[in-house]
Amino acid sequence: MLSRVDTTRRLRPVGGMVNVSERPLPPLPRRTESVTQASDLISSPCRGFMMRDFRDAKAMAQTLREAIKPKAELTRSESLELIAKVLGCQNWNVLSAAVQSAGEPTRSSGREEVRLDAAILDRYVGFYELANQGVMTISRENGRLVSRLSGQPGVPLFAESSTRFFAKVVDAQISFVTDSSGEAQSLVLHQNGLVIPMPRIDADEARRIEQRLAEKLTSHRPSAGTEDALRRLIDGIRSGQPCYDEMTEALANATRQQLAKLHEEIGEAGAARSVEFVGVGNGGVDVYLVQHERRPLYWRIGLDGRGAISTAWVAPGL
Repeated sequence: MLSRVDTTRRLRPVGGMVNVSERPLPPLPRRTESVTQASDLISSPCRGFMMRDFRDAKAMAQTLREAIKPKAELTRSESLELIAKVLGCQNWNVLSAAVQSAGEPTRSSGREEVRLDAAILDRYVGFYELANQGVMTISRENGRLVSRLSGQPGVPLFAESSTRFFAKVVDAQISFVTDSSGEAQSLVLHQNGLVIPMPRIDADEARRIEQRLAEKLTSHRPSAGTEDALRRLIDGIRSGQPCYDEMTEALANATRQQLAKLHEEIGEAGAARSVEFVGVGNGGVDVYLVQHERRPLYWRIGLDGRGAISTAWVAPGL
């Protein structure tokens, strides 16, 4: 589930792989962003929490535009100027010069690619389910595998063995679990210390999942239970005692890893005074604008088929 990361800090645990070119919503990251989701190869997620720095400014600007789109339209240049000011620079030209001087964030995995026969790659081509929230499609293009999470651009995969692959745009790996004939039965996404299994599904089931997601994206309505779950999540983080039983295992693990930082940052924002649904984001997650006591924050939250929180992200509001 290669996915792009968005400019939130995420509690990442389930969701997919994020393609860093976009940097997704997937739980709370900093651009300033924190995430609690599990998806970073997904070009966007699922989407532990990720810390961003000023070199991620363009991704932050894109996330900002997506987050406020339900409310207003921002041009690319306007979003870049806003991010520059958020990061303490006079304007985008000043920030751009600083980014160029510092260089791009390091994404190199240090791995070496091996070439595999097309017959081996074809054993992995197919559809894999991401926590009932999306589909990871694996295809073969130009002699390599490409991973695409629902609604997101493809992320090329590079083989390091006959069953293990890695991405170059983000520090993430995929391992295929095969049967005795070598056919993939599932895949496992390894990213940010998380291990996310995805069972293989047939084309009909993949279409059903994609259709549900498409309907969700056009509904402009929140999923049942997300607002209440978000309020409990915020209260739990502020108290330092989130209810891990209400989360998927992946998200719970990411939350534990990031709890100290999340507790500090959400504590600084203060208690939630109001929670307003503003739209449906990438991957079908619900986006809320929460007016905290001292500053607004955008939260993205998604529930799995059992009602457990599988994705949670938070980003600064305007």
